[in-house]
Amino acid sequence: MENRDLPVTPQSDSEERSSSSAGEEQQTPVTRAPASDDIVIVFPDDENQDIVVQLPEDGSQPGDYDDLISDLLPNPGEGGPLPPFDTQPTPSRPTPSCPTCTGPLQPSVPPNTGIQPLPGTGLYPPLQVSYAAVRFLNAAYGYAPFRVFVDNTRVAGLLNAQSVSAYRRVSSGYHIVTVTGTDGYIYLQKTLPFEAGSRSTVAIINRAGGLDLIQISDLCCPPTGRTANFRVSNLAYNSGAMDVLLSDGRVIYADVRFKETTSYKRIAPGAYQFLFAETNLLPTPAYTDIESLDSAYIGATPIANTVATLYLNVQSGTNYTVFLINSGSAYNAISTMVVADR
Repeated sequence: MENRDLPVTPQSDSEERSSSSAGEEQQTPVTRAPASDDIVIVFPDDENQDIVVQLPEDGSQPGDYDDLISDLLPNPGEGGPLPPFDTQPTPSRPTPSCPTCTGPLQPSVPPNTGIQPLPGTGLYPPLQVSYAAVRFLNAAYGYAPFRVFVDNTRVAGLLNAQSVSAYRRVSSGYHIVTVTGTDGYIYLQKTLPFEAGSRSTVAIINRAGGLDLIQISDLCCPPTGRTANFRVSNLAYNSGAMDVLLSDGRVIYADVRFKETTSYKRIAPGAYQFLFAETNLLPTPAYTDIESLDSAYIGATPIANTVATLYLNVQSGTNYTVFLINSGSAYNAISTMVVADR
């Protein structure tokens, strides 16, 4: 590397005047050996190496260190010309011609249909319409037969009290359900959701001052082996919290209230007697199945406060739903209706 010694001792005014007057013809630099308190700048031969600044050997910092560093920088105008910049303008995106347009064409945007294009299927994929299955139950007391419409389609022509229609297929989504009399009088209109692939029962029930609709899901795991499924739905308006018991005293469900439908339980085939009453008995664990009943208990003295009794011969491979329905206007005036789905 090449050593260039730069003096750190400033020149006097007389030396500056004499050097400036003789500088027009020729300037002869005066060099001396670096002292121990000088700063030595070592310029590398290779441009990839760094410039080395050697401080005084005694570790002191000279006062004119900043002036020395500033002497290394070129004076204004002495740095040489800058490389020419690319002054060519950036080409703009070409605008397609359109004889009837007043401005640039905009990309085509499909209308807001809520359907996003799928990869490889084109702009608009084919629509897939899904369906739901629904049936209607007349659980109302004190009314003549009904007719039921979904939107403008009649799905139940004559729905008598304590009767249920067959399943009908409707498109998934929200639909307006209308309940009318046979004379066309509109008792009730209500919008209900129907999820794709669902199966439900829509019951017409009593309420304070009129009628209402309640939607009950009928989806359940199919019975396995030789078992069946069993549940209870309380649609009796003026009823208390019903306990469902076997005649031997086992509580299958506790405190089944108005508009409440229990979960399914597995039940073994056989003959059963179910009691519906308001009691303070504790129910069996929810995860336990309904085991067969000893025939000796069938027909035994019913438990106190029993308001309804049901005899049921359970067959395997069947889903049973016991609906509690008003049989009068008095408190706990209820009857049972069994719907079996195979």
